[in-house]
Amino acid sequence: MSQARAAVATAKASLAAARQTLAQTQIRAPISGYAIYAANRASISAQVAGTQQPYRVGDRIKIGTATGDVLDVNYLDTTLWEFGGDYLSTEHPSGRIIKFPNSTVLSSPVYNYTWPLFPYIWNEIKFQIAYNADLDFVAATMKEVAEREVGEEMMKQVAVFREILAHTPVNQLEVQERPVVLFRVSENTWLEAIVRYLVHPKEAGRVKTRLVKELLKRLNAEPDRVMFPRDSAR
Repeated sequence: MSQARAAVATAKASLAAARQTLAQTQIRAPISGYAIYAANRASISAQVAGTQQPYRVGDRIKIGTATGDVLDVNYLDTTLWEFGGDYLSTEHPSGRIIKFPNSTVLSSPVYNYTWPLFPYIWNEIKFQIAYNADLDFVAATMKEVAEREVGEEMMKQVAVFREILAHTPVNQLEVQERPVVLFRVSENTWLEAIVRYLVHPKEAGRVKTRLVKELLKRLNAEPDRVMFPRDSAR
């Protein structure tokens, strides 16, 4: 009997050991699988960042909810110097650093505002004016001020842009080589006078500030022709 009991005890111990080994293997397998997946994903992301170059050091980009200038790109992650952010309404550095894994480029669109072929963006300034304002005067004044600020440089860059578009299905005739003034009906009871122009994204804030100051100076000099909303009518 004692030998039989010993054999049963040995069998139970062996069965328990086998179950423990199986459990450990089942735990390790998902972990090992995830580790291999993560390593492969990091490798692919590094290759994408290195070969396709969706961005480079110095570029201004937006990826996911992060927007900033690229400070560093290494094998695993990218570092941004944030601009704008939660506490600023202007395109100014926030003082914060953003890090994100390079694998983000596989699942999120990358907006590059300074890609090498055409490192410029279109920007707009809009004012509200009355329906019976002198629209010809407003358009001529806004266009003159904008051309004085960005006109010559814009013409050079639009020529480059048209050359790029010539190799795409995009209609290059829609691209204006000088600032353009548009009028649109606002959601309230006013018209919107909009001037659209080309600018380097890192200069956008400074250029807009200079333009707003000069535009207001010129337009306010002719209040009866521009007819900005009065304080009591806003």
